Amino acid sequence: MLLDSIIYAALPKYAALQSFIAKHAPAVSAISRVEVLGYHLLSQVDRTDFEEFFSTATVLPISDSVLAKAIEFRQIRKLSLGDALIAGTALVHGLRLVTRNAVDFDWIEGLTLLDPLTGDTSEFG
Repeated sequence: MLLDSIIYAALPKYAALQSFIAKHAPAVSAISRVEVLGYHLLSQVDRTDFEEFFSTATVLPISDSVLAKAIEFRQIRKLSLGDALIAGTALVHGLRLVTRNAVDFDWIEGLTLLDPLTGDTSEFG
């Protein structure tokens, strides 16, 4: 599993999401590290917690194959650079993408999605 950049996981009301992450230890894209730790409104406490998470998580690099997929996705449809790189990372590594924003990715052929708060899975393609 590859975890999307879900910065709201730090909020107390998402304790179930925190448990999901702790139980499944999904990998993350290097872009998620930038998106989460670079968030300008991140509190110091949350920053410390996320830094600890990223220091123990498997952080997958942005390889040439991931870049090629991201370019392909952005040529097909308007998609943020971060989302394109995260989706490319999931596909290149053959991982299910764990995200709350399935609608952003549901058009990508071969990408398998999981909403960690509902447990609903959807396979597309």
